[in-house]
Amino acid sequence: MTAVPSPAPRPLSREEEAVVRAFGRVLLVIPRALDADLEREQRMSLSEYTVLRILSEAVGRRMRMSELASACDMSLSGMTRLVARLESLRFLERLPCESDARGFHAVLTGAGLARLETAWPAHLASVRRHIMDHLDGIDLGLLAAALNKIANS
Repeated sequence: MTAVPSPAPRPLSREEEAVVRAFGRVLLVIPRALDADLEREQRMSLSEYTVLRILSEAVGRRMRMSELASACDMSLSGMTRLVARLESLRFLERLPCESDARGFHAVLTGAGLARLETAWPAHLASVRRHIMDHLDGIDLGLLAAALNKIANS
């Protein structure tokens, strides 16, 4: 049986190519800029901020380590190292899962929540400066929907 060749993909238009290139650049530049601002102003990495933020929004301010790693788009081993650092700073603690003795929860502490609240204004200012200030006149609802559609495809 002979395989049927797939049709050749349609080339990108100039506008489509410009979007793809700009999007690729944004994916590299924005996280670096947000991280640099947090490091400079708060001596905190964007990864640390993200872990604290996600835990602050979780039910009971706790998540299984594997779920936290997934929510932060990190490997479990990378998350384990980051959580160990945040635990040494007393921003969170690891507790055994009640339902699975092999698993652990990362739990945000009061000190971790206070640290997040201290860092939040600097992060917000950075997000406004690097992202939101450049989106005047754009339908933010449509943009959010399109970005979510891309992320979920």
